Amino acid sequence: MHKGKLIVIEAGDGSGKATQTKALYEHLLADQQPVKRVEFPDYASDSSALVRMYLGGAFGAQAEAVNAYAATAFFAVDRYASFRIKWQADYEAGSIILADRYTTSNMVHQAVKIKDVQEQQDYLAWLWDFEFCKLGLPIPDLVLFLDMEPAVADRLIAERARRQGIAEDIHERDAGYLHQCHTAYTELAVRYGWQRVACSSGGVPRRVEDIHADVYRIVQQLLADKTECF
Repeated sequence: MHKGKLIVIEAGDGSGKATQTKALYEHLLADQQPVKRVEFPDYASDSSALVRMYLGGAFGAQAEAVNAYAATAFFAVDRYASFRIKWQADYEAGSIILADRYTTSNMVHQAVKIKDVQEQQDYLAWLWDFEFCKLGLPIPDLVLFLDMEPAVADRLIAERARRQGIAEDIHERDAGYLHQCHTAYTELAVRYGWQRVACSSGGVPRRVEDIHADVYRIVQQLLADKTECF
């Protein structure tokens, strides 16, 4: 059976994932490509209930209050429900699925909780097997890592919270944790062959249009090349 392409936009909080996902989605639509956009966590679905509780601090005010394996299960169940109900048919019919976050977020946000190097490697192997083999979720064809310098992301997160009048979640409130995640993103991007797109330079965010141009160029290369890139 022919499968579509799964493209993941991945980055730390405050890096412009939603903006770039929307821009790419609209560009692909304009190109008359069959494309469907999904977002994780899927807050509109009941399947994200445990994720909302976790990020809201119901299980503890710090991310480390829930171990990596338990937290991973919360997010994985949400992804499984989204896949089965919202986009499996489109994917199997050959559509491009454009995801704002995916399993790749768990690889980063949960792996950083594990300090022992071998235990962290064991976790990553378990995660891959759990989501892609046991649950049967598709492996991404392309992961785009939007690399925003941590200090810039900190400012943007704070500005967004003030502008929208919403409380930061337990990840966003912990700058040290987010900085650890950025380090993990850069390391895992190399390990898994994610495509890095610079989103800031010298403490200044790049123009949204310039970032999008880089993102679109990489995606066009994928669509022109039938080989898998993950």
